[in-house]
This record gives sequence, structure tokens and C-alpha cells, in this order.
Amino acid sequence: MRTSTTPRQPRFLENLLFGTTFDQVPSLIPGVVLASVVVLVAAALAELTSNALGYDGLVSFILVAIVLGMIIRNTVGLRESFAPGVAFTLKKVLRLGIILLGIRLSILDVLEIGGFGIPIVVGAVLTGLLVATAATRWLGLSDRLGTLIAIGTAICGATAIVATAPGIRAKEQEVAYAVANITIFGIAAMFTYPFLGNIIFGGDVTQIGLFIGTSIHETAQVAGSGLIYDQSFDVTTSPSGADIAVIAKLVRNALMVVAIPAVTYVYARRLDHDQMGAAHRTELRKLFPVFILGFLAMAGIRSFGDAAVDSGGQAFGAFGVEAWTDLTRWIRTWAEYTLATAMAGVGLGTSISQLKGLGFKPFVVGISAALAVGVASIGLVSLFGPLISV
Repeated sequence: MRTSTTPRQPRFLENLLFGTTFDQVPSLIPGVVLASVVVLVAAALAELTSNALGYDGLVSFILVAIVLGMIIRNTVGLRESFAPGVAFTLKKVLRLGIILLGIRLSILDVLEIGGFGIPIVVGAVLTGLLVATAATRWLGLSDRLGTLIAIGTAICGATAIVATAPGIRAKEQEVAYAVANITIFGIAAMFTYPFLGNIIFGGDVTQIGLFIGTSIHETAQVAGSGLIYDQSFDVTTSPSGADIAVIAKLVRNALMVVAIPAVTYVYARRLDHDQMGAAHRTELRKLFPVFILGFLAMAGIRSFGDAAVDSGGQAFGAFGVEAWTDLTRWIRTWAEYTLATAMAGVGLGTSISQLKGLGFKPFVVGISAALAVGVASIGLVSLFGPLISV
């Protein structure tokens, strides 16, 4: 029962749009404005640096935005008034950017990349789970911590960790350790994998996108890494590396519906079933990332619109060829800047001091799982990637 002093929980529409009640929306403004300013400054710095070096587009402004955000957070600090807005960019703004990104693809591209991506994703996920579990037992860490690191590395970073924690009754410190773990290795991969992938796969955009999407932990990190690759190597093809990486990551995200209950069940089998308690089980309907449907809807809109103008008609009875091209270009541009704002939020939300408490043993588990997933991804992408023709 809610008392007069208990904050009201957001209703469905409030939670869908803002993650908080409408009366709390003004508290989001400072953090969103800060992230937006970081993006603008990063774009200017990247252009100045590229021009000074004599190569247009040499430096990715996405990479600069993340680094600049991290510098701000870990030097002058982030005032409490900015925290809600920064968290908003990492959740709602990121998802909006991914939804808008769907306009860059046809639904057939999504289905082909996603379909061939399934065996790569499944193989990488199973590798992460098995290696993290084995390393946890070898080092004598708690099964709960090992389970959280495994699910975070293999599926969807912090989201998967938080969703799994109630089902295995993980302690708050174990959740914090696991999140810190995947944050460290996810950020390292986000910066290095675009360049490593380009070397390993010889500039093949499809295979590089699949590698990024199946090996990096968080959705935000995958999107950022894909954009860094596109900007660093001047990728103008469609689908781009970022498009392919996001599709592969969305396939991983969808696996939460299966993987998290399965992991929780396996963990429960090793304990007394009565200890788990129904109240601690995660509801399946809360695991499915709904923004995937938005991404698919935008791809569907693009497909129907293109089909109409290609046959000599108007997209949705209102847009001719030129108007439809301008509209899709406008949405693509906003998708990129929306994601850039979320990437600035990644930097602003990364506190190095909070990561220092990670012990040596969890670090070993994390790096073992991350490297194993990366190696498995390279092998599987090399095997299945050439089968995709987009």
C-alpha cells in the first residue's frame, strides 16, 4: 500500500517513454543536455583533429564523445543533478536510437543477418557461460558471482545480470562486482574490437559487424563500437558495420527470454528448490527487450516504402521518391546523433574509482570469459559470415 510519503510508481506510458513519472521528467533535462553538449564538443574536436592530420573523418566523434565523457566523470565529477538524465540516455535514448536505426535496413536484410547470426550468437553465448562457470569453480568463487559474470558476458551485460540476480538470490556486492567486471572488459572491447576486427576480417563489413555484435557485452557498447568502426573506416555501405552489429546484438538480447530462466533453473537444481522462492523468480514477460519490435517495425516501414516508390508510386500514399529519400536520410541522421548522445552517457556514467574494488579472482573470470567469447566469435564468424550476402 502506497503512503503519502512513498513515491508513486510510473504508469505504463510514463515508464515506456521516460522510465519515471511525468512530474519527474524535468529532473532528466540537466543530464540529457550535458550529454548533448559532450556530443557537440566531441564532433568539433574530432573534425579539428582530422583536419589537422590531413585526413577527413580520421577520428570518430563517437569515440571522442565516450572518452570526453569519461574524462569529465573522473576529473571534475558528475553532480547528482545530472545523474537521472545520464541514466535516461543509457536506457531510453539508446533504445530510441536503435529503433530509428531500423530505417537503414530492409526487413529482408534483418532476417538474413539475424538468421545466419543465430548459430554464431548461440555458440558465443554457450562459450561464455561454460568458460565463466569453469573459471569460477577453479578459483573457488561463489557460484552466484560466477553465474552473474557468465550471463553478463554471454548475453546482455548489466541488464542480464540485474535480471538474473533475483532468481539466484545474489548478494548486492556480487551484483556490483559482476557489473564492474563486464563494464571494464566491455569498454576495452568497444575501443579495440573495431580495429582488431578490421585486421582479422580484412575489411569485410559484414563479418566485422557480426564479430562486434556477438562478442561485446552491452548493447550500448556494441552500438558505440559499430559506429566507431563505420566512422573510422569511412563505411558508407548499407547495411553498415553498426547496422549488422546491432542486429547480431538484438538476437543475443532476445535470448535472455530463454537463457536467464535456464541458468536460474540449473542453479536452483544444485540447491534446495525451496530456498529459491517464487518471489525471486524473474517473470518471462519482463525479459524480452521490447525495443527489438520497434527496430523491426522501422525496417518494415523502410521495406514497404521502398517497394512503393520502386514501383512508381508513393511511399504510404504521401511521399514521392525525393521526399521519401529525404525522410529516411533525416531519420538515419537522427538515429546516429541519438546514439551518440547515449554514447556520451556511457562515458559520463563510467566511474573508474567504482571499478577499483574489483578483486583479482573476479577479474580473471571476467577476462577469461571475454577472451573466450571473442575467440569463439572470430571462429564462428569466419565459418558462417561468408554465407551472408547483403
